[in-house]
Amino acid sequence: MGGGGTAVVSGEPGPKATGEAALTGRSPGQLMWTRFKRDRTGVISAYVVGFFFLIGLLAPLISKVYGKNPYTVYADERPDLFDSAGVPVHPNGGISGQFWFGLEPGNGYDVFTKLIYGIRTSLMISVAVTVAVVVTGILLGVAAGYLGGKTDYFIGRVIDFLLAFPAQLFFIASMPVVVSLFVSPRDETPTYVRVLALIIVQWFLGWMGLGRILRGTALALREREFIEAAKVSGASPWRIIRKEILPNIVTPLLVQSTYLLPNFVTAEAGLSYLGVGIVEPTPDWGQMFSKASTELVMQNDITYMFFPGISMIVFVVAFNLLGDSVRDAFDPKTAR
Repeated sequence: MGGGGTAVVSGEPGPKATGEAALTGRSPGQLMWTRFKRDRTGVISAYVVGFFFLIGLLAPLISKVYGKNPYTVYADERPDLFDSAGVPVHPNGGISGQFWFGLEPGNGYDVFTKLIYGIRTSLMISVAVTVAVVVTGILLGVAAGYLGGKTDYFIGRVIDFLLAFPAQLFFIASMPVVVSLFVSPRDETPTYVRVLALIIVQWFLGWMGLGRILRGTALALREREFIEAAKVSGASPWRIIRKEILPNIVTPLLVQSTYLLPNFVTAEAGLSYLGVGIVEPTPDWGQMFSKASTELVMQNDITYMFFPGISMIVFVVAFNLLGDSVRDAFDPKTAR
């Protein structure tokens, strides 16, 4: 009956212990994924970006189901749909249940199929450039940062030299030169040559920023204890780079890649707009902007600009927001 009561210890963990247990055993990738899923803006942006890539990937199937293709010249096949100037006779560029986004003034291409195939072309080129830039940035940036010495000095000077080039002017001036390496100026240039030239030109002046970032990351990592331990164990420089450094540069690599791709999309569209990229009849995002800027379209069918313009704005904004969300998921200290 005295004050010597017996304390009862419950087997149930408290709230704090439960929360700590939930985090126990999670890898950095799992923690990043959990943080990313909580970011509504990032998730929505990811769905939007995925939608555009799905549209590009399935463009032939969509075109088949739709029953039209981007190469049919309806101004010749259906002259009743156009007036004497080549402008669709129906309002809003001929938008109807048969032609969902209308018809292009002049040649009369179907705008819907031309847009989805244009998205396909632009994304295909931009993804190829991004992959080439990432591979080059990894090889040269990490090698410069980890090996140091003459390797770092030489690669650093190459980066400084290439960064001095005005990128856009170089793209415009070098495209005809690169094309002429594959095809005689007297011959018609095949589409695959123009695609290859666009990839080469953008890659040549596109990898230096990523290379410099990865160089700085590798430079910081090579002083860490686990790198020193790998050296002491007799691991070769290539093994250290492959097994120790590369897994630790995933964060800046993914973040920078999400910023690079939309930049290459707009750069490729700009070159096609200026007439040195993809040309008709091959559909391309930038080529549609070039067509929309002609006097015939601007005076008679202002709605033609709406579809490629809005789609590119949505894609670029969504991809940039996705890049911000990926960065915040990897490093929550940067989150606003």
